[in-house]
Amino acid sequence: MGNNKLWLLLLWVSFVGIWLDFEYVEGIGVNWGTMASHQLPPATVVQMLRDNGIQKVKLFDADESTMKALAGSGIEVMVAIPNDQLKAMTSYKKAKQWVSQNITRFNFNGGVNIKYVAVGNEPFLSAYNGSFVELTLPALQNIQNALNEAGSGDKIKATVPLNADVYNSPASNPVPSTGRFRADIGDLMNQIVQFLSKNNAPFTVNIYPFLSLYANADFPLDFAFFDGASSPITDNGVSYTNVFDANFDTLVSALNAAGFGNMPILVGEVGWPTDGDKNANLAYAQRFYNGLLRKLATNQGTPLRPGNMEIYLFGLIDEDAKSIAPGNFERHWGIFRYDGQPKFSMDFTGQGSNTFLVAAKNVQYLSPSWCVFTGNADDVSKLGDNINYACSNSDCTSLGYGASCNNLDAQGNASYAFNMYFQVKSQMENSCNFDGLAKVTNQNPSQGTCSFIVQIVGSSSSSPSSLIGPFSVILATFVSLFWFSLV
Repeated sequence: MGNNKLWLLLLWVSFVGIWLDFEYVEGIGVNWGTMASHQLPPATVVQMLRDNGIQKVKLFDADESTMKALAGSGIEVMVAIPNDQLKAMTSYKKAKQWVSQNITRFNFNGGVNIKYVAVGNEPFLSAYNGSFVELTLPALQNIQNALNEAGSGDKIKATVPLNADVYNSPASNPVPSTGRFRADIGDLMNQIVQFLSKNNAPFTVNIYPFLSLYANADFPLDFAFFDGASSPITDNGVSYTNVFDANFDTLVSALNAAGFGNMPILVGEVGWPTDGDKNANLAYAQRFYNGLLRKLATNQGTPLRPGNMEIYLFGLIDEDAKSIAPGNFERHWGIFRYDGQPKFSMDFTGQGSNTFLVAAKNVQYLSPSWCVFTGNADDVSKLGDNINYACSNSDCTSLGYGASCNNLDAQGNASYAFNMYFQVKSQMENSCNFDGLAKVTNQNPSQGTCSFIVQIVGSSSSSPSSLIGPFSVILATFVSLFWFSLV
């Protein structure tokens, strides 16, 4: 009997050891954005996070329904103050009110496990023309001081998610060891870093290898991934085989130069889009994430900052109402589709297993109906105008050059545009008319890599009108011009 007990004990220890080998990578979180015309219910998303063992989530606001859904989940949360609220946060009174309403009332045993407050989001982007330069530091100070006054400052830290463009290396010697904060905001960055250090808060940075590839046609493709580069960068005897490590260590050097070389760094966003550009596809996204997760599982860090890294993947779910000013890919960053279905196999353990994520449960869809072009267009200009209207009020980014629906013929383009409008309008009566050029069908018109979606039944907190904008119009014009070139 004693031998049997010993054998069972050894078996249990062996089993636990195997289980520990396959624990999810420590320090991995995800960004949960909600700029979608039809959102999955927050409770559904939280359950999906738990089903996939995701223990950290970064938000872009402090929406009450989201916070209530997260209560009791144990998931570690970074809530956020959007850029358009930074001016208000320069008032300490309003900062205290914000903390009371969005932090204190959820910060109790069994409530929301809040760890960070993101003050703004990439506020120093050049595209903002300095709009938030004078607001960010006072807002950061007021929020952290309000957290301290509320008795939460030891546990909850305020930080500022910054784009990697806040630091750089000189063109004469573009290597990580020469990294410095951007000259035009150098003094401000030093003040922000000093305040973060004083409060034991991390420096938060968003790093996007995809954007390096997108912005520069000559950028070496393999340098964007983690599986080796044919021409690594050598810096003082250190070899860099991927742009992520090189970018991260450029920040480390900038912090060293500012006198804060040991400041903890949190990567607020890193990921790879799956549509909307020739390099935004499922194969590249899977390659990127597999390499990143394998790297994180080893705790190797980077040459200048070895060890564990805290990283939030961007993003969780596709968002069809995001601005496409940076590019059509902006609406396709999710590791899950709009309906909570995983896009590709992904191994959160970093061990190389080829397993799919767990899909969202109990998702409700609209009826299996699609809106398609009738095939009759006596007045070509009328068709072009209707395609423009459909794409200006929905998401046609998958029709762009190199995207998943780029190979459709002219009729397919028209059908895709009409269906996206039909779905974003929740298949409402008269939303599939387009001057008699469209009809409803129950035959799925999807073909090849191009998926004609059926929308979900969800909250519609993002108005479809938010999709209207100059960049949507540009894309719609491209689609209609494509039609004209083929008729």
